[in-house]
Amino acid sequence: MPTCLNRITYVDDEPDIRAVAVLALEKLGGYVVDACQDGHDALERASDFHPDLILLDVMMPKLDGETVLQRLKALPCLDDTPIAFVTAKAQASDIERYLMIGANGVIPKPFDPVMLPQRAHHIWRNYHQR
Repeated sequence: MPTCLNRITYVDDEPDIRAVAVLALEKLGGYVVDACQDGHDALERASDFHPDLILLDVMMPKLDGETVLQRLKALPCLDDTPIAFVTAKAQASDIERYLMIGANGVIPKPFDPVMLPQRAHHIWRNYHQR
């Protein structure tokens, strides 16, 4: 288990949301962030980046977040990396389904940029205290 949260892969197809998230995570949280524009990008880069946490949008073109989650979890180098969804689809039934398919948390959109680093740390900490 990593001793602290340092590296985050953030995946979102919306450039403005991605930029706000990266700014919040880097400037307010002090994290090193690899920002990916879609699921394919994340699948290509996450193994080499070795994130401590992956934050993943659900609704993306081509590969949706649920598919990307399953493919990331299947990679041996990432099988013990917590993955949380950042999504506007955050009704109780959605969250329950996400957790059942392997997500380690859900951050509803729109998110508060000031709170995003704390929410990310909370998900990471809870995963490692299980």
